[in-house]
Amino acid sequence: MHAWPASEVPALPGQGLPLRIHDTVAGTIREVVPSGPTARLYVCGITPYDATHLGHAATYNAFDLIQRVWRDAGHDVHYVQNVTDVDDPLLERAVATGQDWTKLAERETALFREDMTALRILPPAHYIGAVESIPWIVPLVQKLLESGAAYRLDGDIYFSIEADPRFGEVSGLSREQMLPIFGERGGDPQRPGKRHPLDALLWMAAREGEPAWDTELGHGRPGWHIECVAIALEYLDMSFDIQGGGRDLVFPHHEMGASHAQAATGVHPYAKAYVHAGMVALDGLKMSKSRGNLVFVSTLRREGVDPAALRLALLSHHYRADWEWTKTVLDEAVERLARWRAAVSRPDGPSAEQLLAEVRAALADDLDAPTALAAVDRWAEQQAATGGADTGAPGLVSRTVDALLGVAL
Repeated sequence: MHAWPASEVPALPGQGLPLRIHDTVAGTIREVVPSGPTARLYVCGITPYDATHLGHAATYNAFDLIQRVWRDAGHDVHYVQNVTDVDDPLLERAVATGQDWTKLAERETALFREDMTALRILPPAHYIGAVESIPWIVPLVQKLLESGAAYRLDGDIYFSIEADPRFGEVSGLSREQMLPIFGERGGDPQRPGKRHPLDALLWMAAREGEPAWDTELGHGRPGWHIECVAIALEYLDMSFDIQGGGRDLVFPHHEMGASHAQAATGVHPYAKAYVHAGMVALDGLKMSKSRGNLVFVSTLRREGVDPAALRLALLSHHYRADWEWTKTVLDEAVERLARWRAAVSRPDGPSAEQLLAEVRAALADDLDAPTALAAVDRWAEQQAATGGADTGAPGLVSRTVDALLGVAL
C-alpha cells in the first residue's frame, strides 16, 4: 500500500533541540533521544471508514510535529503507520450501507491520503494494511502458540495476558478498571471458555459472510492488536523510540500490543515511550463514529477552507489537551493565517533569529505548538507596527513556519 507524497521541508540555519515529550508509561515529560542517527516511530492508523475527521487530523498533526522536531535536530526518521483495512467496525459499516467492504476501505483510504497531503502531514516510510501484513502475523501467532502464550478456543486463537508479567504497565490500570473499557473497545470479556476475561483475540476463525484467508492458523483473519505488532516488528524491531496514537488507544490497543510483542520476543520494552494525543469534541461531546458527530477535513476543504488555516486551528491547541471544535476556532485560524501571510509578504522586517529559537524551544518542549504560534504572532505584530530592515527576515519566518509547523505561507 502506498502513502501520500511528501511536501518539501525547507532547510533552517543551525540545529533544533532534543525532544522532550510526555510519556504515558512514565506519567511525565522526559527527553526521548534516539539511540542512533535514525529515530523510529510507529503511529496507529485509521480503520478506513468515516475518514478523515478532525480527531484523526489532530492526532496525525501531533506526530507530524514529532517528525519535524527530530529532523530539525539532525535525525532521520523511520516512520511506520498501518491501515486496519479488515476489522469488525469496517465490515459492520459495509453491511449497514450495502457496500463492498474492500471498495469502502479503498475509497476511504484514498480520501485519507488526499487529506494528509492537503494538511502537509509528512508521510510514513511504510504504510501497511492489515491484509498485506497477514504473512507476518501468522508466524508471530504461531510463535505465541508454541510458547504457551496463546491458546485455541473453538477455532479462534487468544493471547493469554498471564504470558506477560508486565501486562498493565502501559496504561497503569488495574484489571478491574480494564474490564469495562475492554468490553467497550472491541474486547469480549464475557466469552465463555477464555482463560481470563481480558485475553485478546489474535486470530478469528472464518465467520459466514465475512472475509477470511487460508493460512497455517486455519481459515480466518487477524485480530486488531496483533496487526500493529507484526508491522512494527517487521520494520522497526523491538524497543523503537515512540509508539503513538490517540489517547483512546492506550487501553486496550497499546497495552495489548506491548504484551503481544514482549511475550513473542522476550524483549522489553516494546517501545521506549508511548505518546498519546487528546480528544476533539463537538457540541460538548467527543467526536466519534458511534455518535455520528464528526467534522470531516474533506468537507471543510470542499467548503473552501484553506488547509493551512485548518492546520493552524489544530496547532492552536496543545496536542495532549481535549478541546472542542467551533466556528470560532476556525475563524481565528483564518485570521491568523491572513496576518502571517501579510507580514511575510513585505520585503523586509524585524530580525527573525529569535523567533526561530523560540519556535524550536516550544516544539522541543512537549510539542507546545500554542506557544510557538504566539511567538510568530509577536513577530507579525511587530512587523505590522514598526517593520524592520532585515531583508532576510520574512523568508526565514516563512521557512520556520513551513519546516517546523507544516504551514505554507
